[in-house]
Amino acid sequence: MIPTGPIIMQTVTFEAATPGTLFLTEGGTETEIMYRYGHKLREFAMFELLNDPGAVLDLQGMYRRYLDVAAANGFGAAMAGFDYRASPDWGGKLGYSRDGLAEMQHKCIEFLRQVASPYADDLPETVICGCVGPRGDAYSLNAEITAESAQDYHSVQLQTLKDCGVDLVWAATFNNVPEAVGVSRAAADIGLPVNVSFTLTSDHKLRSGPTLKEAVEATDAKAGAARPDSYGINCSHPDEFEPALEPGEWTSRLRSVRPNAARMDKVSLCKLGHIEEGDPVELGQQLGDLANRYPGIDIWGGCCGTWDKHLDCIASNVREAHAA
Repeated sequence: MIPTGPIIMQTVTFEAATPGTLFLTEGGTETEIMYRYGHKLREFAMFELLNDPGAVLDLQGMYRRYLDVAAANGFGAAMAGFDYRASPDWGGKLGYSRDGLAEMQHKCIEFLRQVASPYADDLPETVICGCVGPRGDAYSLNAEITAESAQDYHSVQLQTLKDCGVDLVWAATFNNVPEAVGVSRAAADIGLPVNVSFTLTSDHKLRSGPTLKEAVEATDAKAGAARPDSYGINCSHPDEFEPALEPGEWTSRLRSVRPNAARMDKVSLCKLGHIEEGDPVELGQQLGDLANRYPGIDIWGGCCGTWDKHLDCIASNVREAHAA
């Protein structure tokens, strides 16, 4: 139920243990496991694969390749789980009770800790993130979602992530302000730092209409003391989000960038049936240029179509930009 009494919002932040640490995320986990390894995902849900021993072996190999890239480039690892769909509506579609869904979330986070454990001496820092997706389809308007209903809905998954002891919540591919406000309020009430990551369309705006600047400023204003710890961009190619980076103080709120590999409409990418890699070298150069202009962004990675070759190009270019 939505709380009816006063809510005491907690101010929560995520800071690197060592100032100046750069973090590398994984790439497009779903596209990699589907199209490189042939695993099917019901409702685009990754977490079910943890019940398949063969899939777990493939996931371990994938994550080792990613962590090898982070270590080779001197990056910390900001590892997000497979719980993008581990929320009540999506879990219900898959036949999971709330207790069953919570069990799967714990498996997701435990997997990350186990696969990262051998890299303890190779990485400057490891951050374990929970991954929260939107209540509806990330590419739809979701106009019926209010801040109040979003707070109530996302608090279920966020409370489990609190119990799992995650360091940060990555709220990925959000496309409207009310849901961003709701997930931020829920995270603040539970006591978790959250990075709200918006996805943009080819017209350089959120699917719901606002520009990135408008979305960040409106979410901050409406969430107030419960505003997100930071913002990000994901599931968009630089061609889509670069024009949205209007000058202004609001850009200081951006902390993470996770681009798609290819210059292609997202819905079209989902229907290809194979990975479209784009140009990893060019993508790395584009993000290196971005790092030059926005040195406050310290969490870098990829989304659909990206994995170790893209991550290596991104990390090396970003590292070079910070060394200049």
